[in-house]
Amino acid sequence: MTENTDDLLFADDDEAQTHAPGSPAAWVVLIVDDEAEVHNVTRLVLSGFRYKGRGLEFLSAYSGAEARAMLSARPDIAVILLDVVMEENDTGLKLVKYIREDLENRFVRIILRTGQPGQAPEERVIVEYDINDYKEKTELTAQKLLTAIVSALRTSSDIATIEANRLGLEKIIEASENIFELQSMEKFSTGVLSQLISILDLNRNAIVCQASGFAAVNDKGRFNILAATGEYQPYVRRNVEEVVPPEVYSHFERAVKSRTSLFFDGKRYLGYFRSQNDSESVIYLEGCKELTELDLQLVEIFFANVSIAFDNLHLNKEVEDTQREIVLTLGETIEWRSQETGNHVRRVAEYIFILAREYGLPEAEATLLRLAAPMHDVGKLGIPDSILNKPAALSDSELTVIRTHPTIGHEILKASHRELLQAASIICLQHHERFDGTGYPNGLAGEDIHVYGRLAAVADVFDALMSDRIYRQAWPLAQVVEHFKAERGKHFDPKLVDILLDKLDTFLKVREQYQG
Repeated sequence: MTENTDDLLFADDDEAQTHAPGSPAAWVVLIVDDEAEVHNVTRLVLSGFRYKGRGLEFLSAYSGAEARAMLSARPDIAVILLDVVMEENDTGLKLVKYIREDLENRFVRIILRTGQPGQAPEERVIVEYDINDYKEKTELTAQKLLTAIVSALRTSSDIATIEANRLGLEKIIEASENIFELQSMEKFSTGVLSQLISILDLNRNAIVCQASGFAAVNDKGRFNILAATGEYQPYVRRNVEEVVPPEVYSHFERAVKSRTSLFFDGKRYLGYFRSQNDSESVIYLEGCKELTELDLQLVEIFFANVSIAFDNLHLNKEVEDTQREIVLTLGETIEWRSQETGNHVRRVAEYIFILAREYGLPEAEATLLRLAAPMHDVGKLGIPDSILNKPAALSDSELTVIRTHPTIGHEILKASHRELLQAASIICLQHHERFDGTGYPNGLAGEDIHVYGRLAAVADVFDALMSDRIYRQAWPLAQVVEHFKAERGKHFDPKLVDILLDKLDTFLKVREQYQG
């Protein structure tokens, strides 16, 4: 289809290709026509053209089949200049249906160009086919081509902005749902970082450049990194000032001092948060792309939700910490009454957490057991001091009395519907059961003993043997290890004995930390 080029205006040679093809910022224009001259003239006319600071990248297809392959491979095409008559009289029209119906691409702008309007009358085509402009080649001067391209790109840009807003808001809703589910400060901070990176699409070119950042909390006047991604991952629990460059830290100080969030250097973001109980946190991110006005708006919306979640998390943590202190105080009161070694209940709580996690229990359940464990001997409140603190061996009748403390503890706690106290009641009742069925109070055996009871048995006996008691001295470590090996499958669950011995260094570190 020969093009009339009399009225075409050619760009100067030094203006041509001012935006290199393949550049991420270029508008991608696909020319679909079976005449090479049409491709050449179109490129010449538009070669120096720029819209919103972006040049054009041209792709060429000389048949419907080539165009289909290119459209499948390049979803970033913004405008298609499409001939109607190629292999068949309606090749272009079939391609329109393929784009809109098969590819479900509603975003690309299609300008139909035909040299044979009789084959595709404008009135019928514009109504029956989802195209955006219709031009006869004989009327398509350089100025009209430029006008058509500007109109198409303007519409494409507007649609892309609307779609980006929609996708961004979807991500914010999804991200907000996810972070509200996270109950630990570490997981919350990690979740905020990952969701923010997703919202801003900072890892789009992750093979070339990975987004990096961290979440830091104010700990007695020093901001320590709680969670990190990218190049900051090795610095978790380090002080921010020791990690970031001086120029970044100066912005960090400014954000904290002014209690505001900052964007700087185009690619860096500092988000400042202060909870209702005056706890301070800062999110820092550095990405691989310039942050746009839309990015800034999405971040503001996202962090409005994050602030709410942050406050809720601090309130939950305060309740949890208070609950933990009450439970520990109760356990230590019982410990003091029975004149046992200091910090016994704290060590048992940590031992149970380690055993539970290594055994395969979820972190939330292991954390629940850590909170419940200090109440394992609450039933000793019902045991007379004369028996509880007797320095000599107990008589048979005294043994019968002291062996009632698991049942007493269970009776104290079982009426509660709170998950924490329900777990504690199980631990109270079953931590003196033995794996071979010779324990008390109910002579349960094997997996009939609740896993909470089996965990508590290992943790309690390990700490008891390693500690001085009123009636004996602490055992040497080697003797304790031999005891657990001998009682594997008898007193204790074999799997839990294996975990204890395999992770013995970890247990000894806990013992050292809570030495009493």
